[in-house]
Amino acid sequence: MTKLEELVTEINRFEAIISQWDESQRCVAVGLKRAIEDLHKAALTSLIKTVKKESISALRQAVDDDIVYSVLLYHELIKPPQAPLIDRIQAALAEVRPGLKSHNGDVEFSALKAPDTVEVKLIGTCSSCPTSNLTLSQSVEQAIKNHCPEITKVVAVNHSATAVNSAFYPEDTATWVKVTTVDQIPPSGILTGKIGKNSLILYRHGENVNCYLNACPHLATPLDRGKLDNHILTCASHGFQYNLQTGECLTVADIPLQSYPVHIKTDKVFVKLPKYSL
Repeated sequence: MTKLEELVTEINRFEAIISQWDESQRCVAVGLKRAIEDLHKAALTSLIKTVKKESISALRQAVDDDIVYSVLLYHELIKPPQAPLIDRIQAALAEVRPGLKSHNGDVEFSALKAPDTVEVKLIGTCSSCPTSNLTLSQSVEQAIKNHCPEITKVVAVNHSATAVNSAFYPEDTATWVKVTTVDQIPPSGILTGKIGKNSLILYRHGENVNCYLNACPHLATPLDRGKLDNHILTCASHGFQYNLQTGECLTVADIPLQSYPVHIKTDKVFVKLPKYSL
């Protein structure tokens, strides 16, 4: 048992004893406890302000201690850690999904558009229901905003609009563009380039080259800032990991990198890009 667990166990032991007292005795004990906690919170608040001015690194080091962290969290002097944004979006959708399924409908996460927009796809009866806009605003959108206060807009997209990650576009809306030559891409490494409105990363493994949008699907952080180990790229912002041989996200399912078709002719590398982005 750790020191923290021992202290918590001791507190719980005394609280169990007090719970057996009559109401007047409990009120005295609770009042004393509250007064002591108020004193401690005032002292800790003053201490934090002083340490923060002198050395923010020292304060961060102190908070790394389990006991210090627990006490500050108890007094609401620090915020509890938040789950990643994608996880909170999925939790919001899971919350509303039973109600939608009761009417043979459902909802799926489609994309996160930085900085504050979520795209979802209503499926089943929800996709064609005359009240789908009401479903989106009163159910799905509200749930997402409750779990993710940083999200201000939730948009429903149809199937064709969510197919961007498949990396295939109709011929009349896409064109092949030469972006580089094979020898410019480091073996088992990446090359970053900008074509029109597109910031791209190209990954070379053996004789194959893959091309992806240079943006993490989590919060659109440029992927070229991350660390590449073998063929796994780790986003610099929140540690999301991607397999550059497949585009698969290894951290959260169903949010692959946005990929583009690649064609190699002699030593030239061509990428198929949507015309509207050039």
